Amino acid sequence: MNRPSTGKFAKCSLAAAWAAALYVGAGSFASAEMLVPEKDELKLGFIKLTDMAPLAIAYEKGFFEEEGLFVTLEPQANWKVLLDRVITGELDGAHMLAGQPLAATIGFGTKAHIVTPFSMDLNGNGITVSNDVWAMMKENIPVGEDGKPVHPIKADALKPVVDAFKTQGKPFNLGMVFPVSTHNYELRYWLAAGGIHPGFYSPENVTGQIKADALLSVTPPPQMPATLEAGTIVGYSVGEPWNQAAVFKGIGVPVVTDYEIWKNNPEKVFGLTKEFTEKYPNTTLALTKALIRAAKWLDENNNANRAEAVEILSRSEYVGADADVIANSMTGTFEYERGDKRDVPDFNVFFRHNATYPFYSDAIWYLTQMRRWGQIAEHKDNAWYAETAKSVYLPDIYTKAAEMLVEEGKADKGDFPFGTDGYRAPSADFIDGVTFDAKAPNAYIDSLKIGLKNGQTISGSDVVGG
Repeated sequence: MNRPSTGKFAKCSLAAAWAAALYVGAGSFASAEMLVPEKDELKLGFIKLTDMAPLAIAYEKGFFEEEGLFVTLEPQANWKVLLDRVITGELDGAHMLAGQPLAATIGFGTKAHIVTPFSMDLNGNGITVSNDVWAMMKENIPVGEDGKPVHPIKADALKPVVDAFKTQGKPFNLGMVFPVSTHNYELRYWLAAGGIHPGFYSPENVTGQIKADALLSVTPPPQMPATLEAGTIVGYSVGEPWNQAAVFKGIGVPVVTDYEIWKNNPEKVFGLTKEFTEKYPNTTLALTKALIRAAKWLDENNNANRAEAVEILSRSEYVGADADVIANSMTGTFEYERGDKRDVPDFNVFFRHNATYPFYSDAIWYLTQMRRWGQIAEHKDNAWYAETAKSVYLPDIYTKAAEMLVEEGKADKGDFPFGTDGYRAPSADFIDGVTFDAKAPNAYIDSLKIGLKNGQTISGSDVVGG
């Protein structure tokens, strides 16, 4: 079937069949044979990043249409605009930072009840520094038998550079994409693990730079390379293809991937308002089914479809970056220094490792980092973390969608974590080796060397209490 270009609504003769089908009332889900979307024309938002791929693939491969949905995909200027437009209803849903639904729901920044039934991917980010900073870092990095730097590169190698900037009275400015982005928390985690303080937030000071050794600020993802080249920042944390773009331009070096900071970390989610999911339960299910199918297509047969995905993503209506730049990471490799390309088969994961399941434990990790850096100003008990995660992450919808796909023969039962309690097992797959147990979030927060602890708050520029 020929489909129109992104930004146009599609229509087909299935509409008459849906209109004749038995409607299942709002607030309850239809069976697979009776799934009639209550709202079939949808506008979905995204940012021009590789990990918007499930949306592009669901559109281009016809999965949205097959689930009874006529979708417009619309790129957004930045994460704030995207979130605001979902809240106002100008967008029905969107590719979101995992921290956005959580932060909005608890009222950090914008207050709105945003939820997610679908996690879009694992990994996919990196931290890049300027050529000058890299030259200074290399003096502190061991070299392997092949003459190349030994990975993973820890922020220990960056600390003398940051200290030298401070001695010279120069700010060490780093970019990240949004205050509640994975990129912010991963950059902060990596810096803190190397003894570099990334700064606190407080209700009165939302710069995130209180007591900071390195000064983190927001730069939209597509603008990262140009901002680095201009010297406004000396490094950044961003998703692909904007780390590889720095390599191709010869202006910077990616020093670490988020896979090396936290193996198989959750990255983006598909966000909707709680009101939307309650008003349009069948539409929500249909969306989730289509996105699961797209994610499965992206990873199936050992990434056999990735070359086609790269071509799709390189189009101007999606990511709009050169296909070679996108392919550098999407096809299972990652280039650090120019010519230092290494196999990283799980740099982008869309389906395997239960990537699409909205685990409560993923939500709780983000909440612990919000508390660690002062975005959550006061201590919360463990029950609060669990309750907040369950108010935002909606695995029941995901599970129902997965059951339908299995029933329809579009997926295998073994593809999904049926029977899970929503928590991943405790893991120490972090660059500092600290174990994260989502069922004991406060103990985890207190185990981290840099950051707020139980009972501590920020007053002015000081940590008090505890």
